[in-house]
Amino acid sequence: MSRPAPVMPGVTAPDYDLTTPSDLDYAGAFADVAPEAREHQLAVRAFVQDEVLPVIDGYWERAEVPFDLVKKMGELDLLRDGVDVAGRPAVSFMAEGLASMEMSRGDGSVATICGVQGGLALRSIVMHGSPEQVERYAEPMARGEILGAFALTEPTHGSDSVSLETTARRETRDGVEGYVLNGEKKWIGFGSCGDITVVWARLVGEDGDNQVHGFVVPQDAPGYTGTTIEGKASLRAIWQAHIVLDDVFVPADAALPGATSFKATAAVLFATRLTVAWSAVGHAIACYESAVAYAKQRIQFGKPLAAQQMVQERLTRMLSTITQMQLLVARLTELADAGTLTGEQASLAKYTCTRGAREVAQIARDMLGGNGILLGNRVARHFADIEAIHTYEGTESMNALIVGRDITGFSSFA
Repeated sequence: MSRPAPVMPGVTAPDYDLTTPSDLDYAGAFADVAPEAREHQLAVRAFVQDEVLPVIDGYWERAEVPFDLVKKMGELDLLRDGVDVAGRPAVSFMAEGLASMEMSRGDGSVATICGVQGGLALRSIVMHGSPEQVERYAEPMARGEILGAFALTEPTHGSDSVSLETTARRETRDGVEGYVLNGEKKWIGFGSCGDITVVWARLVGEDGDNQVHGFVVPQDAPGYTGTTIEGKASLRAIWQAHIVLDDVFVPADAALPGATSFKATAAVLFATRLTVAWSAVGHAIACYESAVAYAKQRIQFGKPLAAQQMVQERLTRMLSTITQMQLLVARLTELADAGTLTGEQASLAKYTCTRGAREVAQIARDMLGGNGILLGNRVARHFADIEAIHTYEGTESMNALIVGRDITGFSSFA
């Protein structure tokens, strides 16, 4: 009778436990948050621990959208991104910030799904839509029964999105008054696998005002083509699309009556920019947690990595960066709840936190050595996903220039 070969001591690597939440808050930045905000945060954390972390590596590696998790998020009321929907409890900016931090601590794609569905598409309709549009879309979108996209960025207009070239022209077809949309959009989350897309287009023609307007466009409308962008190395578990609008006709009631200039678009983006800063904090915490846990469990030269001076200095550097990020978003979120947050302050938060998250991820990736590139050890996924959030909702350069304009009084870009 054959017996299995004996396992040599020190040869078989242990299974590292790198996902236990740490409730990191070294300076007490969140010590005084309201109980309901803390409850909301812990609900998201439970969802992440129980539903997201056990399966997300597979979705990320296969570049598949976890639609089952999206459905669960709708059931748990986690898709609104803080947007008010009639009949549902109000969520403070602080509560939603903490929720965004926890969701990103789990996975960047899942957090982005929430940001696209609630923060961008749903918010556009609730902020700028007619009562009829809000009645039609808000509750089904909160439940995840209607998936929405937000189409602003174009293949040739990213940072200068105010110069977008997609057009809308008034036209009557078969006795129905409406608009014909033409143009292209790129990097549109859910733009190829959702139900509706909020399209931002310039109203042209004899009776056009050449201003940017918003339209709710069904993705099955004739002339609408959404192609999933492949080959991404970041946010692989959400599909972004390249959209082509070829004489897409929508009735007049598809126009968002409150979205008649780029200021309406900017208002939506302003409301989400601070949320992205919170997301960066969540990614950084995930990397830090994994690095600490790995350092305590990994034995080299006869003792844990955590006992090495260099490792302790690196962990301290990571903690210092995260603590500064937490204090910044906590204070600016207090201003948001008070209604006094400025766009420049939101840009500073986004600029600071995504830079900080990049630094923390880089250190954590290095600390895990070869194990740091394995999805199962968590850091590599966050390392890659931080690169995406560092760019969207305003690149580092554009947010720096927004703050720089406020500092100097001179605009260097517009």
